[in-house]
Amino acid sequence: MNWQVIILLMFYMIGFSSCINDKTPVEAEYRKINAEEAYQMMQSTDGFILVDVRTAEEFNERHIKGALLIPVNEINVRAVDELPDKNALILVYCRSGARSANAAYDLVDMGYTNVYDFGGILNWPYETVDKSS
Repeated sequence: MNWQVIILLMFYMIGFSSCINDKTPVEAEYRKINAEEAYQMMQSTDGFILVDVRTAEEFNERHIKGALLIPVNEINVRAVDELPDKNALILVYCRSGARSANAAYDLVDMGYTNVYDFGGILNWPYETVDKSS
């Protein structure tokens, strides 16, 4: 076998094995979107996790249907158990946007790769669950 064939086979094997073993990590980064974009994602995607990072009192007054309550001051402790899939689509909101940004940054720092902060429920024009419901 000539050396050119051997080199071609080596490149083929290296290229083939890299395709099989390609486990390129997904970059964890903070992403800010608006309420409309979040709503569209919720309508077109199965399996998203909606996280409300306000207090229990605020949540009980009004929240988005299907939201999981994890107050921002508990996100670092509870995320590991309540959000086990670090690649899941996670949509985060609060009242006005400050706490959701903090929580989203915390999740990204913890290695969550698909986190979107859409700000506050004050800017959510869609249906919510409120105390009178």
